[in-house]
Amino acid sequence: MMVNNVPKLACKTFLRDYTDGMKVEALANFPIERDLVVDMTHFIESLEAIKPYIIGNSRTADQGTNIQTPAQMAKYHQFSGCINCGLCYAACPQFGLNPEFIGPAAITLAHRYNEDSRDHGKKERMAQLNSQNGVWSCTFVGYCSEVWPKHVDPAAAIQQGKVESSKDFLIATLKPR
Repeated sequence: MMVNNVPKLACKTFLRDYTDGMKVEALANFPIERDLVVDMTHFIESLEAIKPYIIGNSRTADQGTNIQTPAQMAKYHQFSGCINCGLCYAACPQFGLNPEFIGPAAITLAHRYNEDSRDHGKKERMAQLNSQNGVWSCTFVGYCSEVWPKHVDPAAAIQQGKVESSKDFLIATLKPR
């Protein structure tokens, strides 16, 4: 919800912290269904579109578990804390202007799986990130990182996604056909 025009988690917002009163509104940048209820269909579809799961790991149970070193896990761990609350979308001016933008949470989730050493789906996800409404739609205002309640930094994931997108473009340009 929006509290005094700032996206906040209702479960972590207390009246005692607002001695001068508070204005409570529905989450910004989402279609309002009724009162404080918003339609998060596009948000969920954006998350699904980037395939937020391990892809192409053909390891079977009898081969044992996928072992990762602490360094391998550290590459993506920071981006694993998303609770899919939508606050970053409410804070994002680009999502407000372009509702087709896949948004900070989807890009962060894609980055999380792209950095996972067990995953082989980066090429599939990069197609989404490189699209017209992917990472390049972000103008790097950074409000998404300011409101994120779990200390995840979507702005950093987006910038790293732009680096990966640039690498993809360069490789595709230089690669002989």
